[in-house]
Amino acid sequence: MKKILFAIFSVCLSFSLVLSGCGYAPDDSTMPAGDNVLTLIGEEPYTLDPAKVSDTTSVAYIYQIFSGLIKMGDDLTPVADIAESWEVSPDGLTYTFHLKPNVKFHNGRVVTAADFKYSWERAASPETGSSTALTFLGDIEGVKEMTEGQASSISGVTVVDELTLRVKLVSACSFFLSKLSYVTSFVVDKNNVSSGSDWWKKPVGTGPFMLTELTQGNYIILDRNPDYYDTPAKISSVIFRLQSGQPMDLYEVGGVDVAGVGADYLAKATDPDGIFASDLQVIPQLGFYYFAFVTSKAPFDDPKIRQAFSMAVDKSRIIELVYKGSVSAAEGILPPGIPGYNPDITGLEYDPARALELIAESSYGSVENLPVITLTTSGWGGLITAELEAVIDQWRQNLGVEVVVRQIDNEMFFYDLQAEKDNIYYSGWVADYPHPQDFLAVLFGTGSAYNNGDYSNPEVDALLAEAAATLDTEESMRLYAQAEQILINDAACLSFCFGESYILVKPYVKGYKLNAMGVPVLTGVTIEDH
Repeated sequence: MKKILFAIFSVCLSFSLVLSGCGYAPDDSTMPAGDNVLTLIGEEPYTLDPAKVSDTTSVAYIYQIFSGLIKMGDDLTPVADIAESWEVSPDGLTYTFHLKPNVKFHNGRVVTAADFKYSWERAASPETGSSTALTFLGDIEGVKEMTEGQASSISGVTVVDELTLRVKLVSACSFFLSKLSYVTSFVVDKNNVSSGSDWWKKPVGTGPFMLTELTQGNYIILDRNPDYYDTPAKISSVIFRLQSGQPMDLYEVGGVDVAGVGADYLAKATDPDGIFASDLQVIPQLGFYYFAFVTSKAPFDDPKIRQAFSMAVDKSRIIELVYKGSVSAAEGILPPGIPGYNPDITGLEYDPARALELIAESSYGSVENLPVITLTTSGWGGLITAELEAVIDQWRQNLGVEVVVRQIDNEMFFYDLQAEKDNIYYSGWVADYPHPQDFLAVLFGTGSAYNNGDYSNPEVDALLAEAAATLDTEESMRLYAQAEQILINDAACLSFCFGESYILVKPYVKGYKLNAMGVPVLTGVTIEDH
């Protein structure tokens, strides 16, 4: 998203900006109150339009308000959501989806197959300006033509009847159902969208919660959807307090039930003899943090320079010093837990002497011939994260290169990165759906919308295309493994670490969990008397 698609947070440990909660109702008579109300600390969403979203904060809200044909099951495989069942043709090109009857939008209107066709065509329309439509819907015949303004509809989507949708692909795609679990394919109400450009501030979705109120800079209120087609939420309302301070500070004084743990509080939260020992949950993320070399700009157009910068960083030592080993160094790109993860992948070893040799062997010849190198990251005020500061210091010490840092506001980082990137950028990616393609092809495939490093390698592209079309899972994963190793050898990026979420949950909050993509699942939450 993400696409996961994801802004950089202050640590590699916790996507906590929408995950930190409090179990008390704010002192505001206009808000829901009572023992069955969950109050969380949130961040302002950039948009709640499923077709346009590119940041984790907004995506987390969208998963509560909207839904689609498919969702990811607990075992990381696609399962039915609004779709009741589906068939796939023997050649893997045609999918026929049968919708559940009487699935309703929040306004009471029944969802039909035509609503999905409208939603996908709206996402693919150039007028919408979606940066995700081609990535997540582009396997469907006619989507590419529509995004390019060459067609007014998606030729590969046919409404058979009110509850049947037929979808034809350009070529067989082994992960097509997984793609449909991401928010870009979620259904929206045409009348709602037609109400004006700010329609998303009063969205009409199909998800387990309805947006009741969005007050900028103050709060967001979600109420349980009583007509939800699946098991309804157990809590009656969720209140997201915006700009409410540090989650851990509130947690310590008893005002917060759930808090994401940042680096400054990690030692205290993980102390086995401390007051938070029984509250701590450590949740693996399908997340990957990396330094992307912009290969279309000097000096990272030369693979030897990319390799040199990779081999000049002792990431294991940095992670141990900054995070006390709480996250693991990344030798590859695919994180533990995702299908295709290879624990034996060979990374570029820390070797400062060899790094200097590579610079001498490069087309630039020496450090003195390198241009000024600027690193783009998120943030403001010149404050950078400890791990970023350590990496820059090692480049200075080991290569004699002074890297300049330029920041983009957190909220806008992923929306502005393509236009504003410099020579390197520091970023993170959490799976939009648990499949190698969402990392390898989306981030490094030639021409991919999220390949902001402009990396291009025909051998990698060929392997990724073959893997995508291979319906034999074992063979497909073997091809992805080959592509990943080439990306590492070619230093398409400096893989840094794999993330984990550290959260504190009060004992009376039951059923609070994050899925593998780091999104809170709130339908099973209950609050006991306390």
